[in-house]
Amino acid sequence: MLLTITTTHSPATDLGFLLHKHPDHIQSFELSFGQAHVFYPEAEIHHCTAALLLDIDQVGLVRGRRGASRNEGLLGEYVNDRPYVASSFLSVAISNVYGSALAGRSKERPDLTEIKMPLEAKISPCKGGKSLLKRLFEPLGYQISAQRHSLDEQFTEWGESNYLSVILKATCRLQDLLAHIYVLVPVLDNEKHYWIGEEEVEKLLHHGKGWLAHHPDKELITKRYLKYQRSLARLALARLINDEEPDFEVTETLRDNEEATIEKKISLNEQRLNIVTTVLKNNEAKRILDLGCGEGKLLRLLLKDKYFEEIVGVDVSTRTLEIATNRLRLDELPEKQKNRIKLMHGSLTYRDKRLYGYDAAAVIEVIEHFDSAKLSAFERVLFEFTRPTTIIITTPNVEYNVKFENLPVAKLRHSDHCFEWTRNEFQAWANGIAEKFRYSVTFLPVGDPDAIVGAPTQMGIFSRQ
Repeated sequence: MLLTITTTHSPATDLGFLLHKHPDHIQSFELSFGQAHVFYPEAEIHHCTAALLLDIDQVGLVRGRRGASRNEGLLGEYVNDRPYVASSFLSVAISNVYGSALAGRSKERPDLTEIKMPLEAKISPCKGGKSLLKRLFEPLGYQISAQRHSLDEQFTEWGESNYLSVILKATCRLQDLLAHIYVLVPVLDNEKHYWIGEEEVEKLLHHGKGWLAHHPDKELITKRYLKYQRSLARLALARLINDEEPDFEVTETLRDNEEATIEKKISLNEQRLNIVTTVLKNNEAKRILDLGCGEGKLLRLLLKDKYFEEIVGVDVSTRTLEIATNRLRLDELPEKQKNRIKLMHGSLTYRDKRLYGYDAAAVIEVIEHFDSAKLSAFERVLFEFTRPTTIIITTPNVEYNVKFENLPVAKLRHSDHCFEWTRNEFQAWANGIAEKFRYSVTFLPVGDPDAIVGAPTQMGIFSRQ
């Protein structure tokens, strides 16, 4: 079982300070199930790779057990894939061998721990299948490639095995990469080599802090990580919702209020929503998706207009959907109104067949919250697979920011924005997407335009060809 981590960060040998393992040394560590070896196949200024190799003592594991499983028998105790497949053994090794890096500590270079650097992790072999692999890692911003192994290279007619060699690429902190692997590799494998108790709930919540509560498949992750022990899974999910998401909700509310305060004088949000509604009608769209619906401001406006027959709001945050449900008072609506609107939990960065076949999708002030990897995934999900007839996308015009007196120079309107585009940048992106996925696109300014810097918001209206 092998995990390698590669970076092209400059100097790439900084990886040694983060992992607390010197590139010039081969180090071995005794673990309860065998040995772990750390070495560097390459350690150059521009390219550095650290390898973690597990040598699992299968005989020693069996000797340490109190009894064989009824289903395994004696042969099953010794003949299985445990020594070779990435699993909870790898998580334990990461915790023991790379413990400081997993905790985000570097004694000699503490400044490195918060740096997002280009990282590539290779894990071989893995179980779980390509579909599950993408569900787990793509929402976290990873580019994924996976190659399936044949059962036997000498007998190709036997077909392919259930094992994959996996490559994960992202620009992130090393601590985050290790935490994601620590939690999600056992989820892929769906087995654990040790007893699962409440301590595992604490480990899951600790290493999932900051990302698991907002993952679109957090329920699946929690159940598989805890080996489908319902009481522990319920406890973990309740903790995720009650401990983390209120903080997320408060943070998002503060951020949204910050953006709303900046734009308040020109009532920009109200103008955006009214123009979107008008464009939807002009395009004769009656079945609407609001992707990244948030707390339901556009949904409320569409629901008031009988022209729209079916309205679907989608958001990655279950807590935000709860807020939308309350603010729209869905439980109090007449039956006919209830049948017109639906809220769905889902990510915008992976395919969802529930969203196919709609007249239009509105994506209002959403794309600027994506990093480049997530934006790329979103483009394919929306334009290649979902393919509504009309797509409306709005995003801030960064050129207009100089007009906001209460916005400091060079600061973006929302602290969670990954970017804000100029008019030329947005149009270049939109034209490229339209050509690639067989759409045409037109542009509209939103808000009163300035003669020099344009309008505060820019809108692209995509029509399927």
